[in-house]
Amino acid sequence: MATATSQVHLQQVTQPQQAQQTPVVKPRDPFWLGGAASCAAALVSHPFDLAKVRLQTTQGANSQGMISTMINVARHEGFFALYNGLSASLLRQGTYSTVRFGTYDLLKEKFGPKDGSRIPVSTMLMCGVLAGCVGGGFGNPADVVNIRMVNDGKLPKEQQRHYKHAFDGLFRIVKEEGPAQLMRGLGPNMNRAILMTSSQLVSYDGFKRQLLATPWFKDNLGTHFASSLLAGLVATTVCAPLDVLKTRIMNSSGLHTSSTKMFFYIIKSEGPAALFKGWLPAFLRLGPHTIVTFIVLEQLKVFVHRKN
Repeated sequence: MATATSQVHLQQVTQPQQAQQTPVVKPRDPFWLGGAASCAAALVSHPFDLAKVRLQTTQGANSQGMISTMINVARHEGFFALYNGLSASLLRQGTYSTVRFGTYDLLKEKFGPKDGSRIPVSTMLMCGVLAGCVGGGFGNPADVVNIRMVNDGKLPKEQQRHYKHAFDGLFRIVKEEGPAQLMRGLGPNMNRAILMTSSQLVSYDGFKRQLLATPWFKDNLGTHFASSLLAGLVATTVCAPLDVLKTRIMNSSGLHTSSTKMFFYIIKSEGPAALFKGWLPAFLRLGPHTIVTFIVLEQLKVFVHRKN
């Protein structure tokens, strides 16, 4: 009788211990989640994106800043001109960001530890590089249209393209210039996407992890805000040179210009500082964009998993 009682007691003690050792498996996020959050952020950041492209396509000295560029656009082209190319921006986020966010999460799940422990930074960087490469390729056509649409008002009247919307731009580029033109700037765009994903997503995960390791931060809105702000700063600085190269190449027409030739042309004719043209509007655009993206993303995760 004592032996039976001891066995029952042993089972009661052992079962909770075994349950505690079982790693908690987090539910998988839907593939589209990052793209939806990025589209929401594009509604906020698009005027800054327009100012950034206008500044990056200006050759030679430029005394205008981001605010004066936006004021001039609103004054000479109308207030709603600040949202020129919004349809292309949304299409870009719907392709580029959907693929890079979704692929990044899938790769982290595949290559990360299966015991619930922390993912090494090196693994996250590898996932970011691969996800950025794939996302940059998928988003390139919409990116070409986006840059042309936001820069159209800056061109002389006879050179303006007047795309009605993103799909009209895609159709006309294929019809007037050939399908290959949708892949203009693919090299620098994929390189930028690699840097953007590996710096923005990985640094957000890293900053969030470090903040949560302190006694002052919890997994809440304040932590998401601080982590995304720091991630936006890192991503802007890392991606600035390739962003300028990509913008210059995509905005041009005619024969393909390699990123190497464009790089040395800018260095020779304008100096190394030209590779960081539009850094402030790029940060003022990417900072809010990154903050809104990750805050919306975190809230979407709560909503989706609550529904499930």
